[in-house]
Amino acid sequence: MVEPVQHENFRKILFCTDFSENADRAFVFAVNTAVRNAGCELHLLHVIPEPPAQFWKGYIYEVDEDVDARAKREIDEKLAQTYRPRVPAGVRLVIAMRIGEARHQILEYAREQDVDLIILGRQGAGAVGKILFGNVTERVVRKADCPVLVIPPSAK
Repeated sequence: MVEPVQHENFRKILFCTDFSENADRAFVFAVNTAVRNAGCELHLLHVIPEPPAQFWKGYIYEVDEDVDARAKREIDEKLAQTYRPRVPAGVRLVIAMRIGEARHQILEYAREQDVDLIILGRQGAGAVGKILFGNVTERVVRKADCPVLVIPPSAK
């Protein structure tokens, strides 16, 4: 008979969001996992893709120099409004935002924060979507230093 593998509780869980419907599904798993691991920190990360961010910055800076602060504030508010109310008392929520290529930023953040588990939703992109945008989930799974829980899209 094989003995079950014992592991310590997760101390830090990283949930990655793009505000999609499937990210919402993955958030439920992240919160439930955090609740089952007393004292766990739930890190919420949103990555803004670099090319749109660079185009956006160049265009907007001509009009408004405080654009970075306002954009960060607006994204922080959206993260706080979308997710913070759904986190039960007793779970510490850490909200972060990065700019760049999602897979690199997710992996870098996970390493910097010494994350024990990454939870993210898999998008239902077909072959064309994978060619154009790459497969962030697949690349994170292959390169992560910790376990990764991937939540598939709803069967609806």
